[in-house]
Amino acid sequence: MATVNGIPAVVLLSGGLDSTTTLAIATRDAYTVHALTFRYGQRHAHEIDAARRIAARYGVARHEIVDVDLRAFGGSALTADIPVPKDREIGDGIPVTYVPARNTIFLAFALAYAEVTGASDIFIGVNHMDSSGYPDCRPEYIAAFERLASLATKATVEHRSTIRIRTPLIDLTKREIIALGLSLGVDYSLTTSCYDPDPSGVACGRCDACQLRLRGFAEVGIADPAL
Repeated sequence: MATVNGIPAVVLLSGGLDSTTTLAIATRDAYTVHALTFRYGQRHAHEIDAARRIAARYGVARHEIVDVDLRAFGGSALTADIPVPKDREIGDGIPVTYVPARNTIFLAFALAYAEVTGASDIFIGVNHMDSSGYPDCRPEYIAAFERLASLATKATVEHRSTIRIRTPLIDLTKREIIALGLSLGVDYSLTTSCYDPDPSGVACGRCDACQLRLRGFAEVGIADPAL
């Protein structure tokens, strides 16, 4: 359970494998967690439901679900009528499932949430090693946003706080992330990662997110409990 007496932190929680592992890490480190989830016009609501389950499981201090409808811009298979690629060779360029500037938008909201909650730490489960080539999952991007945060808030300008963007998974493979999560007691059956599940939430098993997830569980040597 998340502590109610620790240092406050904002955790971006999508309902997926990486963000849930990140929440488990913040909980292990005795932060008081303020979780932040976005209903951004994604193809399905299953991940929102998963985020609710996970936030409840960890007893976070506060969980906000914010509406930011990125369908107005489109440009991604996750927010527009564009087919989700299946059985793709991952690593071959930036895929159409990249949502333009999504992490920048999410981190900007997290920065505002951090100011209100008094948090100096923002956790985000970006992963560079096993990512699908998204530019906003790179270490240099995170470092740049952290520099921006130091100039953008009342607390930092008044020298009362320093904003840190915590990325505990950024250099881990999917296998290493799953192994770490299991060591922390993460119940991955609560999570969902698929970009294109069926109406009941069953994963397609063929999109980039499914391929990376299934490969990670296979390398750990166990079946994916969400399937």
